[in-house]
Amino acid sequence: MNTKRFAKIAMTAAVYTVVSLALAPFSFGPVQVRISEALTLLPLIWHDAVYALILGCFLTNLLGVAFSVTGPIDILVGTLATGLAAIATYRLRDRKIHGAPVLSILMPVIFNGFLVGLELAWMLNPTEIMMVFPIYALEVAAGELVSVIAGWFLIKQLAKTELFIE
Repeated sequence: MNTKRFAKIAMTAAVYTVVSLALAPFSFGPVQVRISEALTLLPLIWHDAVYALILGCFLTNLLGVAFSVTGPIDILVGTLATGLAAIATYRLRDRKIHGAPVLSILMPVIFNGFLVGLELAWMLNPTEIMMVFPIYALEVAAGELVSVIAGWFLIKQLAKTELFIE
């Protein structure tokens, strides 16, 4: 890995982390809109975004553990959700519906809704997981949907620049 590539990954991870922590009241909890998740669509235009997102989410959840309602478990589950979503977003980037990569756009919504929703249900209501899981999953997915809609407009603009040309 060359220095320029490493620096771009590190800077993107840092942007994800800084935005998440600066907006911590909105970035953590059952009802969350993590604005930095708009970056989860970067794999549509840049493969290395997968690494940047995993690193950024890990750092965010590590440094933001005090804000998290589930504590340290979010370091693992939240990072796994964002990492799997980033990989799936990249792999599905060429499958389009009416010219838009709808499946890719939905990956962060689906993975975070399911995994983080399950995490919240398990940590906050362990005796009623099956009853509360759909509620938490929908809350997380709704916040994620807001972020990826913003991300779609961001990615369309970034694709016009030379920032992420490999």
